[in-house]
Amino acid sequence: MVSGGTYGTEEIIHGAGYGHGILILLFLPVLWCLPTAFMIGELSSALPQEGGYYAWVRRGLGNFWGFQEAWLSLAASIFDMAIYPTLFVFYLKQMAPWFGVGNHGIYAGLFVVITCAVLNLAGIRVVGITSLWLFFLLSAPFALVVVLAPLKMGALADSNAAPAATGVGLLGGVLVAMWNYMGWDNASTIAQEVERPQRTYPKAMIAAVVLVAMTYVLPFAAVYLTGTPASTFASDGAWATVAGAIGGKIAGFEWLRFLIVLGGMMSAFGMFNALVMSYSRLPLVMAWDGMLPKVFGKTSKRTNAPWVAIIACATCWGLCLGLGFKRLVTLDIMLYGASLMLEFVTLVALRVREPELKREFRVPGGLTGAISCGIFPLLLLSLAMVESEHESVLGMNGLLFGALIILSGFAIYFATGRHRQVQTQAVVVEGVEPA
Repeated sequence: MVSGGTYGTEEIIHGAGYGHGILILLFLPVLWCLPTAFMIGELSSALPQEGGYYAWVRRGLGNFWGFQEAWLSLAASIFDMAIYPTLFVFYLKQMAPWFGVGNHGIYAGLFVVITCAVLNLAGIRVVGITSLWLFFLLSAPFALVVVLAPLKMGALADSNAAPAATGVGLLGGVLVAMWNYMGWDNASTIAQEVERPQRTYPKAMIAAVVLVAMTYVLPFAAVYLTGTPASTFASDGAWATVAGAIGGKIAGFEWLRFLIVLGGMMSAFGMFNALVMSYSRLPLVMAWDGMLPKVFGKTSKRTNAPWVAIIACATCWGLCLGLGFKRLVTLDIMLYGASLMLEFVTLVALRVREPELKREFRVPGGLTGAISCGIFPLLLLSLAMVESEHESVLGMNGLLFGALIILSGFAIYFATGRHRQVQTQAVVVEGVEPA
């Protein structure tokens, strides 16, 4: 849910160069990932509930902020989820150009949406095992890049290459890296379906921070040894180009390039598959709480999968494929960051309001440590706010567009007050929410 492998990191090196880019990828886990992982580790061990971050914020800050947490997450998913089938089709077209003709690409994207929905209907274990194997399979070509690159040391240098800093720039490189390193709280929404969540989550978070950082840094460090100019990463599919140069040809076939392209398809598929599992639990738990119509609370008797929520979410994302969404990194970070800050506030609020709440993992440093845990993520998120002023979304300032989405959550909450009251009464009377 956090990373689909090394794919999507190209703009970091293109914008910041090798030196600054690798430093960004090394320091962000400490300043951005670890504080977030610590916060999630404590809250998930104290409140291992279905709905995860939504349930935490609702308990710590009340119904209003719980609703906003869910709204921000689902709103961000609209901008985020349509891009993964699009990336799948992008790599597919490199193998079979036929998918670039007419609506063939949209049909291929719908195939991803439908297949992932079916896998999610089969239950969390199927999704988890599928995603784990996909991660290792798509990482294998990059492991080959790391192994083979030293054999090409200095051989791919190009003195006529354009300067690297013509892309998104240093600040843009930081924002792209933040995007590649975000999503740690997504796994929290399935807590009741995880064995021993109090112990599993903290260990998984720390291990994942190290693993993800390695999958980003090692391939770039290896490619740097070959002399490949940073400007090479300016184009889409740059990793395929680099892999083709490193692996060479066997009988005229660029075998390593082919493996990287195949891995790109698996990356997009695996990310979409895992995130369907995460986002679909939000309508489920909101229905249990009377925040949404109770039909969204229906689950499969065999797998316990929220089949109505999965089908509803998949339908919405499938309808978005034809709109051609581009990855608006700063807008993604703004919406996600606002929800993340609510989680950091919840961490402190629960420390103050419920000091006796059992926590098998605690952020070190007492209350001071809990408060300071969110400082560096807040500072980094402020960069996204600054950068968003330079973005244009639907003809308006990116910061204004993001603010309108956030304020829409306030308006929807108050406009649906009567509906929530009726739904809550129905939940109490009919006993929809499980024990």
